[in-house]
Amino acid sequence: MKFNKVIVPIVCLLFLFDANSNVFAQYATVYPTNWWIGMKHNKIQLLIKGNDDQFNKEKISIRYPGITITKINQLDNGKYISADITIAANAKSGIVPISFSKGKSVHIVQWELKKRRSGNGSSFAQGVNSSDLVYLIMPDRFSNGDTTNDRIKGMRDQSLNRNEIYDRHGGDFQGIINHLDYLQNLGVTTVWMTPVLENDEPNRTEHGYSFTNHYVIDPRLGGAKLYKALSDALHKRGMKLIQDAVYNHVGSKNIFVQDPPCKDWFHQWPKYTGTSYKDQPLYDPYASAIDKKIVSDGWFTQKMPDVNQSNPYFANYLIQHAIWCVEEFGVDGWRIDTYIYNDLPFMNRCNAELVKEYPHITMFGETWVHGTASQAYFTSNHLDIPFKSNLQGATDFQTLFDGIIPSLTQGFGWTEGVNKLYTTLSNDFLYKDANRNVIFLDNHDLTRFYSEMKEDVNKLKMGIAWLLTCRGIPQLYYGTEVLMKGVKDPDGWVRLDFPGGWSGDKKSAFTGQGLSDTAKDMLQYTSKLANFRKHSSAITSGKLMQYVPDDGLYVYFRYDNDQTIMCVMNTSNSEKKIDFNKYIERTNHFSKATEIITGQEYGNSFTIPSMKLWVLELKK
Repeated sequence: MKFNKVIVPIVCLLFLFDANSNVFAQYATVYPTNWWIGMKHNKIQLLIKGNDDQFNKEKISIRYPGITITKINQLDNGKYISADITIAANAKSGIVPISFSKGKSVHIVQWELKKRRSGNGSSFAQGVNSSDLVYLIMPDRFSNGDTTNDRIKGMRDQSLNRNEIYDRHGGDFQGIINHLDYLQNLGVTTVWMTPVLENDEPNRTEHGYSFTNHYVIDPRLGGAKLYKALSDALHKRGMKLIQDAVYNHVGSKNIFVQDPPCKDWFHQWPKYTGTSYKDQPLYDPYASAIDKKIVSDGWFTQKMPDVNQSNPYFANYLIQHAIWCVEEFGVDGWRIDTYIYNDLPFMNRCNAELVKEYPHITMFGETWVHGTASQAYFTSNHLDIPFKSNLQGATDFQTLFDGIIPSLTQGFGWTEGVNKLYTTLSNDFLYKDANRNVIFLDNHDLTRFYSEMKEDVNKLKMGIAWLLTCRGIPQLYYGTEVLMKGVKDPDGWVRLDFPGGWSGDKKSAFTGQGLSDTAKDMLQYTSKLANFRKHSSAITSGKLMQYVPDDGLYVYFRYDNDQTIMCVMNTSNSEKKIDFNKYIERTNHFSKATEIITGQEYGNSFTIPSMKLWVLELKK
């Protein structure tokens, strides 16, 4: 066979099909790094980056059955091409050659079109609900299961010192996988980790909130392969995975900060302007335009450039990335960071696109505000206002700040103590579904609850009992169950290592070695109540009825047709007598109660000691 002389040089560069593929040198990098057949989201906007300022002069073509380029978009930066493509319903999975030509030279980048995951809504993208118990983990601080990834050559942050609160400590996905038995035995159904995307910053990379490349899973945590392994391991156990989304800002070393595709890719100001951290201008009928702009467009910190979600290309990039994460890693739901500082119409669009593709997926947003009306504004609500949010639920700071904390630290006046919790819950009429709010005692930004309670074990137990019986989705911060403590100023003290997560630890919550008897008791208390909750229809899906507090005594019920749970919280300084006749709406037909922790049985009249919260199952 005779071959003609080749005149046009062709260079074929193959993508490595892994979420970390774009760390390798190639002619051009394509975002998203792959897609899937059979998606409702079949109109994709490719963002393609080349290596020279004339890259956007090249002609781009795709010859693949079922894929059509519908539009080429011009961006400010000559290194970028934006291409809109449509993937037909009959397209097959395979390797898609994307051709770039200029003059006589042709370069081909190969892009993968995959088959979809099976089990949308049943084995992934399941969402979380009030039957779940979410466990919040900082991966770097939970357990070091693989010491080979503690430092990664070429990454800016090479710190590794467990004695420094702002250095890396080495925790990773493998450490979590190794201890899923512990979490499941504790009663946990869902794992939420602080962000897992690449944070290639010079320092302070332990928290994960400064993304430098959305399409790379941080290799110090184990990379994409181990993230998938963790997701698979959770799902095999019937557990779920929450991913922490950050749409509002990125890290200072983000690939787009270094080389932005458009001049307005980030919000720019004549001089540095941070957000005011004031949510009120967003809904204040008397607010000035500049105050609104500062809230949304001001930078979160000087090291976290503020994303311009009004730029249509960046908006598409973020939405496609969210969908990509769900399909690639089997994510079940989203916790959305700094929700109130995002462009809210963009968030509505992003949330809607996720639900369109994954009907059972859920999102809850960090709404660190003060007041139930303020919090409800950012969620799906019953308010008659111009802007209507579609966010399903919020991180419920109100039941914390104006709820359980004052209940256990204040007096018994009408506007203090447990009356604040009662009043806050009475405002649930503002939400379309308050059960979708995530309630919590502490998290990675707050003083640990044990320290907030001045290391009073009885108060911590009361807090945990409330957390596991109130309406909503409970979230437990890692280590609360074994008396981890720390005050938030600085925040590194509330992000210390979980005991037993490192080889050589003298204390281990996993084995009980070195734990005090008090810590062991707290662990057992939490586990018993959490596992009871898991099988309690009244708590996980029943209704809530609360009674007006009386001199520090607060009684509420969780109930359905099959079960009634009576929760008695005595925050006073003296014991209180409980008589079923006072709560006849819920206690009618019942003659006795069994306290869940001790198994002690009581009649229809009994006395509860000071500073106790008893969870009782009513019996006939």
